[in-house]
Amino acid sequence: MEHRRLGRSGLACAPLALGCHVFGWTADAAASGAILDAFVDRGFSLLDTADTYSTWVPGHSGGESETIIGDWLKATGKRDRVLIATKVGGAMPDVGKGLSRAHIIRSAEDSLRRLRTDRIDLYQAHFDDTATPFEETLEAFATLIQSGKVRAIGASNYSAPRLAEALAAARAHGLPLFSCLQPHYNLVTRAYYEGDLRRLCLEEELGVIPFRALEAGFLTGKYRSMEDTVGAARGAVVAGILDERSLDILRELDRAAAQFRATPAQIAVAWLLAQPGVTAPIVSVTSVAQLTEIFGALTLTLDARTLMRLDMVSA
Repeated sequence: MEHRRLGRSGLACAPLALGCHVFGWTADAAASGAILDAFVDRGFSLLDTADTYSTWVPGHSGGESETIIGDWLKATGKRDRVLIATKVGGAMPDVGKGLSRAHIIRSAEDSLRRLRTDRIDLYQAHFDDTATPFEETLEAFATLIQSGKVRAIGASNYSAPRLAEALAAARAHGLPLFSCLQPHYNLVTRAYYEGDLRRLCLEEELGVIPFRALEAGFLTGKYRSMEDTVGAARGAVVAGILDERSLDILRELDRAAAQFRATPAQIAVAWLLAQPGVTAPIVSVTSVAQLTEIFGALTLTLDARTLMRLDMVSA
């Protein structure tokens, strides 16, 4: 299978990442383990999680996703077959938030304990922290890299100017460079990444692993009216983007899916894979059947006309 470089990290992965934020939320431990087995046994490796998953669920305090992954790693012995990408900086109850040295070091130790591993392959700043100097944040990451507890670092939810500042600070002080970026990017949400941020990622050769590749399930085609969102776990998110433009995108996905004998979700992921700089879109599923469907996206090569039509309707 094709592997793509995760920027200049020295790491590489098959061009699909598994979003694990649903583990312990809409996928219980058994379902999560089955999904992880199916993903890895097909030759994929990049697992995306965060310490804050899933603090939004009543009764949860964070770390639930990491714990499920750690239990699965211990039970299966598949640690050397995966790349673990987790994040730091989001608000953790009774722990704090941000990218101070103290918070990063403590959070890394907590994540390693929950993940039952001695190393994090890709440790990412979950959110920009304007209250902490870049040097302090990067020095903390450097400490973790030097100790062997982290292999590479990345950023998530950074603007182009702030990402450029972080890279400049790293070079000026001889500190580790962010090698990857996680932007919110898909057919519905394009403006955040396309433009200055994409140009910077291409110039700096950063790996790009877009999150919400299927926009909270909307691009699967299962939400086509406000009624469809009622009672759904991510219904409120979908309701916020459900308008004539997004429905036009679904109609174009339907047309392309019919042409390629595929599904709307497969077409949406194939479109992302065709975009400049994209390394591995992050997809979240709650069943092996859904994951098997997504695998089909990697067999598709969208022609120029299809890509143009999708670009135009989603512009």
